[in-house]
Amino acid sequence: MKKLTQWIDITQPLSNSIAEWPGDTPFNYELTFTKEQTGSVNIGQVSMSVHTGTHIDSPFHYDNDGKRVHELDLSLYIGPAMIVDVTGHAEIGRAELEGFDFKDVERLLLKTGGHPDPNTFPEDYPVLKADIGPFLKERGIRLIGVDVPSVDSVDSKTMDAHHSLYDNGVNILENTVLSNVTPGVYELIALPLALEGSDGSPVRAVLRSLER
Repeated sequence: MKKLTQWIDITQPLSNSIAEWPGDTPFNYELTFTKEQTGSVNIGQVSMSVHTGTHIDSPFHYDNDGKRVHELDLSLYIGPAMIVDVTGHAEIGRAELEGFDFKDVERLLLKTGGHPDPNTFPEDYPVLKADIGPFLKERGIRLIGVDVPSVDSVDSKTMDAHHSLYDNGVNILENTVLSNVTPGVYELIALPLALEGSDGSPVRAVLRSLER
């Protein structure tokens, strides 16, 4: 029997200093009422884009007819996942991944090293190639996770990687923190919030090793 180890948090902490997508709504937390004001409790409020920090995209994000967050299959975001190290590649697709044995897992996390500081939006980061969708479908992958803000470049209007993944039944998790995680097979939990009608959702993403 495999011994389960402690949970590893791969979530970017949400703070008022976290970098937002250029032009998007910045994250802000503040106290609406203090304990002194209410006589009993502190009450805070949050404003943010649903694509801030570690988050999932729902297909509605890039397709008006796509599923929204509350319509997604939650089993996508819980279960065995494999981390592979693709550090050094500016673009990642079939050629960069076909040498890996995905060990029949349905979730793949790419460790690119392309976003070392969550409080600074990167000028450039690794992206996925348009040929990745068909390749992942061949390998039985239903969820791809990256440690950068998007699977496409910051100035992309065609969203080729998003659509390639969508057309092949692969869902998207972005902005994970994998810098201190060793490649291997893990149990992943990265559940979206129950945001009805939303195009995305922040998640609390955690791993624990499934290897001996």
